[in-house]
Amino acid sequence: MANRTPWLSIIGIGEDGLAGLTDAARAALSQAEIVFGGPRHLALAGAGPKGRAWPVPFSITPVLALRGRPTAILASGDPFWHGAGGSIAVHLTQGEWQTFPAASVFSQTAAHLGWRIEETTCIGLHAAPFARLLPHLTHDARLICTLRDGPAAAQLAAWLTDHGFGASALTLLESLGGPDQRIRQATAATFALEARAPVAIAIHALGPKGLPRAAGLPDDAFAHDGQITKRPIRALTLSALAPRAGERLWDLGAGSGSISVEWCLATPTTTAICVEAKPKRTPNIRANAETYGLSDRMTVIEAPALAAIETLPTPDAVFIGGGADDALLSRLWSLLPQGTRLVVNAVTLDTESLLVNWSARHGGTLTRIEIATATPLGTMRGWTPSRAVAQWSVTR
Repeated sequence: MANRTPWLSIIGIGEDGLAGLTDAARAALSQAEIVFGGPRHLALAGAGPKGRAWPVPFSITPVLALRGRPTAILASGDPFWHGAGGSIAVHLTQGEWQTFPAASVFSQTAAHLGWRIEETTCIGLHAAPFARLLPHLTHDARLICTLRDGPAAAQLAAWLTDHGFGASALTLLESLGGPDQRIRQATAATFALEARAPVAIAIHALGPKGLPRAAGLPDDAFAHDGQITKRPIRALTLSALAPRAGERLWDLGAGSGSISVEWCLATPTTTAICVEAKPKRTPNIRANAETYGLSDRMTVIEAPALAAIETLPTPDAVFIGGGADDALLSRLWSLLPQGTRLVVNAVTLDTESLLVNWSARHGGTLTRIEIATATPLGTMRGWTPSRAVAQWSVTR
């Protein structure tokens, strides 16, 4: 295939404007007939009459309408590091675009503070909830966050304080790398700084140890009505489900959604579809997704599992925590592609008998899990057993 000249130039620009661009980036900008960007970026580049502000709500359609004509897009810093580049490139084929990245806010912040960037968590919070920080927030952690606007800085400081990290050292960085650069420091608990966009915050977290990263969060870490896969069983279930990056889970009979929450916490790219037939339980699932900043990766469907699965995107793993019957297993077995992992938990004799029969026909691993906890017994202690759980784990 002959080399094609890219028609689209994705140009990263910093607060120093044209002066910070390479000769190649300036040439691409000069040759473009139309230049898209935010108003601030267009002003920094001196785009003039060629400039086109992004439509609100954001859409890539005006850019695609110019396919084949020299066009440029301006983005902050490195367009492919928490930037617009990835969102744009998915609409293009290789060879259609060229990229001229500038130093990202994350790189500039780490350099200013003397932090190793490979040891620092970098998160874009422009359109994400602060709860997205929870899996990364632990004592002595270092994080750099870009924010949507100036007021978000004080809101983040308050959120950190509410979560026990009021002693954390915050560095507020505004217009980093430009003539209006301003860098100030405060603790989260005493934060009283007014900020202006573009703004980022570096966090040296000082507080509790944060979320453990092993499967099996405490039961009281979730909103539930008692219908929850208990902590030890949940840990064993997640082990059997074996989440991997980019995989999708069907959580059928989701209850509180605790399995889906921990599935999504396992990697930054796992997703889950929670199917729950009882309307009174779906608010708990949504609340748990929001608590852990996972609302964008956990979909909640209020419907019987057998009906819902007919229209769902293909999963990599399926968990049935309640409501398993022969009709549901039969339909799943015919519907799921080979290689899909299926884990079913049973607490009743009827469902256990069902799993015994299905495991005899299709193999897999059938495990009986019996757990007892030491509790007071008069003036001494004794073992109080939990309900035994039968677990069938199989690969389709």
